[in-house]
Amino acid sequence: MIKAPNIILVGPMGAGKTTIGRLISQSMGKEFYDLDKVIEDNAGADIPWIFEREGEDGFRKRETQALASIVESDTGDCVLATGGGIVMREENRDILRENALVVYLYASVAQQLYRTSKSNHRPLLQTGDPRATLRKLFEVRDPLYRDVATLVIETDARHPRAVANKVLDAIKRHLKMEITVS
Repeated sequence: MIKAPNIILVGPMGAGKTTIGRLISQSMGKEFYDLDKVIEDNAGADIPWIFEREGEDGFRKRETQALASIVESDTGDCVLATGGGIVMREENRDILRENALVVYLYASVAQQLYRTSKSNHRPLLQTGDPRATLRKLFEVRDPLYRDVATLVIETDARHPRAVANKVLDAIKRHLKMEITVS
């Protein structure tokens, strides 16, 4: 396969970033990181605890530090699954645009609701109306995901392996186009 830069997956909760990221990293022989897990390991606490103690702003600061650290240390050799809110800080969007091939895993609000309904590990969904929360998040974040994305791949009603294969094919096509243009 063509040498690829760092691959960073963005998208909403429930898009499959972690599952698909693992499959892509295995296929490409790259190191895999789940940014939320990196943040938890660095903090020695889980994300709900960080949100409770430091609020969303404290969590976002930790997220930016972890993102910068990974892209600076793993030049071209990792697949990174980010949290859904990574695009909320302009600094993160700049890091994403400059340092990687960014894949937006698109998932509809209905698909997000279905995939996140059994999780109690998502602080932003601990509300009386998760559908309304997901809809609001989608309206704000979808344009930001598209802004940083090199590629957009739809995940609705697809098996993770099928999505991973679709991502791999899109990356190959994109990199071949870049090589012939350069």
